Amino acid sequence: MLVRQPYPILEHDDSKTAVLNPQAFVDKPFSCDKMIITFFPEVIDRLIEEKCIEPECHIGGENPFDVYHFVDTGELIVLGFVGCPACAGNLDLFHAMGVRKVMFCGGGGVLNKEIEVGQLLVVEGAIRDEGFSFHYIEPSRCIHTSEAVTAKIISYLNEHAIPYLRGLTWTTDAIFRETADRVAQRKAEGAMIVEMEQAGCIAVAQFRGFDYGALIYGGDDVSQQDWDNRSWRSRKGIRYDLVMLCKSLVSII
Repeated sequence: MLVRQPYPILEHDDSKTAVLNPQAFVDKPFSCDKMIITFFPEVIDRLIEEKCIEPECHIGGENPFDVYHFVDTGELIVLGFVGCPACAGNLDLFHAMGVRKVMFCGGGGVLNKEIEVGQLLVVEGAIRDEGFSFHYIEPSRCIHTSEAVTAKIISYLNEHAIPYLRGLTWTTDAIFRETADRVAQRKAEGAMIVEMEQAGCIAVAQFRGFDYGALIYGGDDVSQQDWDNRSWRSRKGIRYDLVMLCKSLVSII
């Protein structure tokens, strides 16, 4: 039921069905219920070249893309789209196609220069500075990941002596509006990294009722007066290892 509010974005509707539902686009279910969403195209290319993955299906439309699966163990992997409407919207479709466990891996801008390039953040939640998540989950300042899923991720990282941070991200729609005042405010609220997808993905997982976890590595630095790229997209070893880590994690969350 829709509850009227002064601003449309605050008018939460908890109905589980809409005029158009993701099931309308499902021809057949996936072969596996576990998926890795990554933002590292060069890792996808390497896995194809090394014959570690093969095509699962092609999804057409205005923004067509391919879903792959690992040859040895079957987990699905897909290259994510930037922004909540594209990335989290596709996640809703993937759930309709049978996905029940998801690990997300990407990079984000650090809000503290002490966070090194490649340092992992276990996402415990996101500050909702975007619009998509409000169409799935009632308005709030933050949205949090499942404590049970987070605990499993942390237990695995501890067991394998993999260093990590844990905390909030800041999800924003507007990459060119990360002003100094906004950065300071989000940092004061506990955000460690800024990115563009987590609030929406967490909201879809909560609304549809499936397991979702995310690891984001420290990338560029937006904590200073001038942006610092820190060559974060060239860290190919880190990015490959992170995908393979998520391959292990998605089976145990």
